[in-house]
Formats: sequence, C-alpha cells, structure tokens
Amino acid sequence: MAQTKTTSNPPPSIHYKSLYRWAPDSLLAETSQINTFKDIDAYKEGEANEKFRVFGTELDIYVKVLACKEGEPVCVDDRTSPEEPFFFMYATAFKRLKLRLPFTGFERALLTEVNVAPAQLHHNIWAFVRAFAILCNYFGDTPSVDVFLYFFEAMIPGKKLWMSFNGVAGRVLLTLFQQSYKGIKGKFFRICCGKHDPTLLDGFPLYWEEKTGLKKPRSLEDLAQLDREVYQLLSSFGEVFNTVELIKLEYNPKHLNGYIGILFDSIFSYLLALYLFIFLCPVVLLCRHGAECGEEKDAS
Repeated sequence: MAQTKTTSNPPPSIHYKSLYRWAPDSLLAETSQINTFKDIDAYKEGEANEKFRVFGTELDIYVKVLACKEGEPVCVDDRTSPEEPFFFMYATAFKRLKLRLPFTGFERALLTEVNVAPAQLHHNIWAFVRAFAILCNYFGDTPSVDVFLYFFEAMIPGKKLWMSFNGVAGRVLLTLFQQSYKGIKGKFFRICCGKHDPTLLDGFPLYWEEKTGLKKPRSLEDLAQLDREVYQLLSSFGEVFNTVELIKLEYNPKHLNGYIGILFDSIFSYLLALYLFIFLCPVVLLCRHGAECGEEKDAS
C-alpha cells in the first residue's frame, strides 16, 4: 500500500529541545522548506525576480541569501551554525512588502528597541514599518522609533509565533496590510554578509529572542520637539492611510503624490470650511442682526 506524503512539520528533535528549552514546540517545529540552491533559484526566476530585489546582481557581493538546513527551527542561533553570523527572514517580506537589504537605521533601531530578530516580527508589522517609513520619507522627515511607538503598541505574543503590534486607541495611522496572512510559514531564508559589506548584520538582534522588549506606547511628553512636529503632521490629515497603497506606490512618485495629495486636498478643504464657519459665521450673524435693527427703526 502506497504511503501518502505529509506536509506537516515533524516534531522538534531532542537536540533542539535541549538547546532551546524556553521555546514552545510550535516554534521548534517552524522549519524552512527552502533547503537547496534550487529552492532559492525558484524565487529568482520570472515575476519573483522583479519583486525580490534583494537578489539583484548588484547586491550579490553585499548580501548572501542562503538555503536553510533541513529541520532547522527558525529560533536557532550561532550555537548550531558557528560558520558565520546570520539571521533568518521570511520570503514574503521581500516579495510582498518590498523590504530591501541592508536594513535602514530606523528598522535596525526598532528591532533593537523591542528586542526581536527580523523573522520574529509579524509580517503585518513589517508592513506597518514599511508604510510608516514611506510616509515619513515622503514628507522629508527621518522615520523615528519614538513616533512609531506613539502610534503602535507592542503586544505579548502568547501562543502565537510572531511578535505583533496594535494601533493605539485614538491614534490609528495605518490600515492592516492583510487580515489573514496565510501561506508564509516554512518559507524563510538565511541571510549572511557578503564580502563587501561586513556591517550588514550590525545594529540589531540576529537571533530569536526569548524575552522581547515590550514597551508601553509613547506619550506626547516622551517625544522630542522634532518628533512632535512629525506626529502633528501625520495626525493633521485626520485619515487612516492605506498600508497596501503606500507600499505599492513607493517606487512610483507620481502616483504616490497623487494618493497623498488627495488626502491632503480633503483635509485642506475641511480646514477651509471650518475656518469659514468659525470666522465668517459671526460676521454673517452680526450683519443680519444689524439689518433687523434697521428694519425696526424704520418701522418706528
């Protein structure tokens, strides 16, 4: 009788359980299906080649994208792979969220602040990070961790694999990238330094952290003056920006300007109407009152 092939992950080996006693079985069972150079080549061909810019020829000397060892959990560190430092990253971050390497200073600082490895951050949160940076860069401002953490609050992962964030009540800035993010488990790469950029892995946690740096959302009092100005600018629209649109239009300045311009025009129209109501309404009422008084005098 023929045996059917199962696609479920095997139970974590005793070897990994002994090294990472703090890790739940679900985390130890999260292993990559990208185990050969042929698997990586599948992401380089066709449409994927356009989206996975991390694989661009000009970056090969700076970034090494390698296959993962079969059965190796996403939470392992250099104790199991002493050859060279590395970090894991899910394919969807490059393909759908258009993440680029090396990480920006803002991305490195945020990972450090909340003490998580790149693969440890939920994919919807990477979308928030990308969209927030696109907004700030559009207005000529440097993305700030403090401003980001004013709008977003880190959540305790609980039984879930990845660390997530929620928009702070009353401060929602961005829409969710995707309500149900499926088809991503088991699809991550190993990233190492190329020979021409030894700093690629500097400035952020490389490996899955047992204890994350959960932070309360920032208050206005926590923000420096420049950060307050950025917050005021982003909040002045009175709109929730579309995360999908921002990421899609990042490399199309004309259409990005059109999308944000529409929101800007709507808030400008609102403020103009509010101005006219506040300042001209009393004038109209005063004139009407004067006209009524004049009519009363004429009648007498």
